[in-house]
Amino acid sequence: MKYLIVGLGNIGDEYRDTRHNIGFMILDAFAEASNITFTTERYGDVGRGRVKNKQVVLLKPSTYMNLSGNAVRYWLQKENIPIDHMLVVVDDIALPFGAIRIKARGSDAGHNGLKNIAAMLGTQAYPRLRFGVGNDFARGTQIDYVLGPFTPEERQHLPERIAVAVDAIRTDVLAGLDRAMCDFNNK
Repeated sequence: MKYLIVGLGNIGDEYRDTRHNIGFMILDAFAEASNITFTTERYGDVGRGRVKNKQVVLLKPSTYMNLSGNAVRYWLQKENIPIDHMLVVVDDIALPFGAIRIKARGSDAGHNGLKNIAAMLGTQAYPRLRFGVGNDFARGTQIDYVLGPFTPEERQHLPERIAVAVDAIRTDVLAGLDRAMCDFNNK
């Protein structure tokens, strides 16, 4: 069995440690823990490897967040991976910092990356792991908030929260989405 794990973010140094790039950060941690290296290929940085007996393809799209659907559709088709064997890792301002919510399907909740993926795939029925980045911003400053860096306190707790997300991805690949949801939602 083969799985596509997609971490959403924006390319470029100015976005490297921002809240909007948590998908990239989690995928980097997953790759490191799994001894997988990335190479630059069509539509993004791609890593291939194994988690026990399962093949994984990791994707960090280079299409920018709001056009991630092009990369996702391409790699699903290229690797011949069914949509239910995909997991999209994304930031979520509706969740408190570090909270994880895994779902098999759902709305884009206003997230332009998820919106574009749904448009390109023709469905919102695809698995996603939403990582909470909180919503401590004044009205009208949402863009600055998600494109801004984590606070010093958040940075202190980020490694342990990313480790939980990595464990959730590993559980999805090895034991299935239902088990990952049961074990990790709201942790």
